[in-house]
Amino acid sequence: MSAQNVLFDAPGPKARLRHNILTVVGALLILGILYLVLAKLGQAGQLDAAKWTPFLTASAWTAYLIPGLIGTLSAAAISVVLAGIFGLIFGIGRLATQRWIRIVCGIVVEFFRAVPVLLMMYFAFTIYSRNGVFLATINPLMAVVTALTLYNGSVIAELVRSGVHALPKGQSEAGLSVGLTPQQTLLSIQLPQALVAMLPALMGQLVVVIKDSALGYGITYMELLTWSKTLGSAYANTVPAYIVAAVLFILLNYAMTKLAGAVEQRLRKRPITAGPLTNTMPNIVQGSAEPGGPIDYLIEPSHDAPPRD
Repeated sequence: MSAQNVLFDAPGPKARLRHNILTVVGALLILGILYLVLAKLGQAGQLDAAKWTPFLTASAWTAYLIPGLIGTLSAAAISVVLAGIFGLIFGIGRLATQRWIRIVCGIVVEFFRAVPVLLMMYFAFTIYSRNGVFLATINPLMAVVTALTLYNGSVIAELVRSGVHALPKGQSEAGLSVGLTPQQTLLSIQLPQALVAMLPALMGQLVVVIKDSALGYGITYMELLTWSKTLGSAYANTVPAYIVAAVLFILLNYAMTKLAGAVEQRLRKRPITAGPLTNTMPNIVQGSAEPGGPIDYLIEPSHDAPPRD
């Protein structure tokens, strides 16, 4: 009996009919809402060809949308690298044997998980601007990267901690039984397995980073949303510009989701073996046991030993 049949019964004819009816009703509702939205846009003149033809020209992409995509992806790429480092350090810190290290790392992680990302962007941008920490041209970028790194790094730290705790207890016991310290067991046995298991979740966090980079709009960072607003002002088609930006965000996030799914499938299909198989009989070293046992013929006699009868 399969696990699926154990968990729940297969739907019968009435249940399948009910599911089909609900599916059709849901699809009709979605189509109705879409029709109302398009009708309102048409009444407001937002569906006129003049407002959409700029997106068919190269200048709208080279001057606005592509720079916006580059800004979004640049902030996301830098933030992902730094958040990964931050998450590993504080995730390992939350698993340390020293209590004070766990407390300090726990306070840092919980604090930055609780503070809104936009508020951290405002705070970092104010500090960098007033104190001249960076050049004025890159202050918005660094503020966005700082906020995304602190928030997503805290999430990754929690993923590391929960991933290690989700491993079977025998993993840590095996490391301790061969003489490793708790820290050596964590770094050499538990952490590599936890990172492999968490890789799909870590890839999924990249989707959050891409979406949250749009919050840089509030501190004048030139990412996709900001450039879309500029494009809408230049061509007097703000609503179509925002719609195109939304479609681009959806495509980016969908691509990251598919990539995370492909990584997860690859990890699931990868065979895990303890070592290469061999038909060779292992060498048996003679010890202090009394000779003449059932496997004594496998033991290679010593040259100094007296001859056998």
